[in-house]
Amino acid sequence: MQAARFSVLAAIGGSALLFGCTTDGPAPNALANASDVAATETAAVAGLPGQVDNFMLVDQNLESHELYRMADAKAIVLVSTMNGCPIARAMIPELKKLRDAYKAKGVEFLMLNSALQDNRERVAEEAKDFGLDIPVLMDTNQLVGESLGVTRTAEVYIINPKTWQVVYRGPLDDRIDYGGAQKANATPFAANALDALIAGRAVQQASMNTRGCLIDFPERAKKAQHAKISYARDVAPILERNCVGCHQPGSIGPFAMTSYEMVKGFSPMIREVLRTDRMPPYNADPHVNKFSDNKNLSAGEIKTIVHWIEAGAPRGDGPDPLAAKRRVAEEWPLGKPDLILDVPAYTIPASGIVDYQRPYIVNPLKEGRWIRASTVKVGARQGVHHILTGYMKQIPNGPAYETQWGSSVGGYAVGAESEIAPDNAGVFLPPGGAIGIQAHYTPFGKEVVDKSQIALYFYDKDKTPDLVMRNSVIVDNTITIPAGAARHKETAYIQFPKDALLYSAFPHAHYRGHASDLWIEYPNGERKLLLALPKYDFNWQRHYTFAEPVKVPAGSKLIAHYTYDNSKRNPANPDPTKTVLWGDQSFEEMFYTAIRYRWVDETSKSEVAHDEQLNRTRMVGMLDDNIDGKVQLAELKGQLGDRLKPYFAMVDKDKDGGIDRTEFAAIQGMLGGRRRSGGENAAMPPAQGATGGRR
Repeated sequence: MQAARFSVLAAIGGSALLFGCTTDGPAPNALANASDVAATETAAVAGLPGQVDNFMLVDQNLESHELYRMADAKAIVLVSTMNGCPIARAMIPELKKLRDAYKAKGVEFLMLNSALQDNRERVAEEAKDFGLDIPVLMDTNQLVGESLGVTRTAEVYIINPKTWQVVYRGPLDDRIDYGGAQKANATPFAANALDALIAGRAVQQASMNTRGCLIDFPERAKKAQHAKISYARDVAPILERNCVGCHQPGSIGPFAMTSYEMVKGFSPMIREVLRTDRMPPYNADPHVNKFSDNKNLSAGEIKTIVHWIEAGAPRGDGPDPLAAKRRVAEEWPLGKPDLILDVPAYTIPASGIVDYQRPYIVNPLKEGRWIRASTVKVGARQGVHHILTGYMKQIPNGPAYETQWGSSVGGYAVGAESEIAPDNAGVFLPPGGAIGIQAHYTPFGKEVVDKSQIALYFYDKDKTPDLVMRNSVIVDNTITIPAGAARHKETAYIQFPKDALLYSAFPHAHYRGHASDLWIEYPNGERKLLLALPKYDFNWQRHYTFAEPVKVPAGSKLIAHYTYDNSKRNPANPDPTKTVLWGDQSFEEMFYTAIRYRWVDETSKSEVAHDEQLNRTRMVGMLDDNIDGKVQLAELKGQLGDRLKPYFAMVDKDKDGGIDRTEFAAIQGMLGGRRRSGGENAAMPPAQGATGGRR
């Protein structure tokens, strides 16, 4: 115990003996020397950082936290930490007491881990071991720690959300360490600062040095070199590779990166969207799995751009790569289409609510073709929320309801305009019939006419792909989100009856969507995280394509979780006072993860009917929140739950208190099927695009 205490005291004194424990205890004058150091450091006042710029970071539990969304807090407390630091570990009980004392007063508590050697898994493990239930923000790129001036662990930063100024930077209190050498009566510096801020008084002791473990910030030593970062050689190539495709004339970006002057002019905004992870618009957490369509910038690229901007975005020497070539977005990014389908024109009003439109296009093909890719080009980009499609055997006598659909021939949402099948795989489009359309239009203050088009790219007529792509959805239309709920969670799954390969996933929610993930649960009960979106962005939606297809053994479940923010802190929330249910419109909500997969035992010459078995697992999967294979009475919620409750006792044949899939088949018959129009859950059942072959 004495040796361990010496380790802490050495750290307080900044000694190289941080982990230099001995078997004989501390040197005779260790406590006295540590007291001298404490007095010296308290006298040497550390400067306060200026205004804290906005940032978004993900914590050890894959929850995202954006600073400026906490503007309604009375104060925000941010404490630096890292794994393995005895001082940071020992302060946890007192920090939790402070958190508990001020929680009801509207004070937010967060921890900041900027240590390069730590990762999310190890931080989560240490937090669990030491009973730390405060979010630990993973400052992987060190940009937040750098801007705050963090040097050691256990530094407490108190931020005033009214001004975003740091009003206090220093230790939690005046204890030398939080182990055996504590003072009996500590001076609560942080608590005093909080009391002053809440009361509207100036903080008397606003800045003091903290005796914690040193944190390595290697870029600090290179700060003088940041002004030498070359726009021409370092920054512009990053922008060309990752940004110019959208930020060019005629494309989706709000401004075009056509020159240094344009980039320089928007540089403060570029820094902000990188710090808040709004750009690039690829929301898959980079530390979970690998994706073939990854649009994230690397850590090195992010730091290069941000440090260049913080150094004043100097032009430097060399030609301007962005100005050297005139770029204009291609009309069809995949090249000249084999077939263009015109979506019936629709006049989007300037205001109001537009119901889903369900027109159709008569299929012009006289012989069937295999689709290898598709692209949707929308006419009125601001007013088109999404377009979905499905093949229909018969030309409908009215709206093209999704219950009549077969395979998808393409779709659109902001960020997801092209669909490309894997090599030697495709979707068969038969001759005749029609292409059903589901179009969601959103007025934006100006009446416009949308004339969207769908481009199809076929395999050559003499080429038949061997593999058949399929589409289905993990969906839950029973979701019920309480008014004001900041982190409401919902769960749903489907269970695969046969071996399959999963190629991609497309999570979809509306304005209150906060986060989403996708897990696989193998038949032996083991689970693996496949995709994590800690910060779901309604404005950018896409398929996330795995670098290697995921093997899904027969009996495995694909489990989706969604987190919804129905609080006033969600700036996109239309009304935090309302309980929100499933619905088509964006002010309602959805739980909808589209997936692309193929059956291992299926070929284009030998199709299978496994989708029918897969679809039969969906009803139980949307209600079975504890994922035990049965639905208990308490799990029935939403409008569907209300319809099912009267039949529960009747259908529970074995009286075990739960309804399994076999028993659910009977209850579905009693309900007389599903409503015709299912919104974006266009196939419950059949799923939109559930059949990818010749059906």
